[in-house]
Amino acid sequence: MVYLKIKRLIDIILSFLALIILSPVFLILIIAIKIDSKGPVLFKQKRVGIHKSHFNILKFRTMRIDTPKDCPTHLLENPDQWITKVGKFLRKTSLDELPQIWNIFVGEMSIIGPRPALWNQYDLIEERDKYGANDVPVGLTGWAQINGRDELPIDIKANLDGEYVEKMSLWFDLICFLGTISSVLRRKGVIEGGTGMIAKIKKEEKESSNS
Repeated sequence: MVYLKIKRLIDIILSFLALIILSPVFLILIIAIKIDSKGPVLFKQKRVGIHKSHFNILKFRTMRIDTPKDCPTHLLENPDQWITKVGKFLRKTSLDELPQIWNIFVGEMSIIGPRPALWNQYDLIEERDKYGANDVPVGLTGWAQINGRDELPIDIKANLDGEYVEKMSLWFDLICFLGTISSVLRRKGVIEGGTGMIAKIKKEEKESSNS
């Protein structure tokens, strides 16, 4: 697909510029993380890339070093207890994702695409297979992220990823990029506990009111 080559060129140029322009922000966040808690500045986690290949995604560490490994946040009991003070700010502003600019620069990710699943999120990986969403570059943000983020159940998230595959183009990537800025500013669809938690909370509230 011709657009994939154009997309890669755009990723290289924009990620290179971002690494230079945002270097002062990186330095400030690195210092804040080191002062706030023990442990490394960066958090590495095995994720699923294009064609279900594995790579290490980079994030600024937002959780304590004794947090259970390779466990999605929504499967942790009381996720807030594991998050550091600086980590809460980084997650709220999505600044914890900034190191992924390097993943983009080296070709492991794209700016726009389906968010890379954890290597053991077999349900999401299998659902994405139905829509060909495992065969395009994974992204820093994407169509599903501006249409619900953490609150989306697996099947709906995979369906939206499939919709992105069908509509993938420079124009649609621009829509996703602008939509991401809006979602981050409004903190739309973000809830600690992750996938499907908003729907779960609403269901529990409904059952409680009916009892």
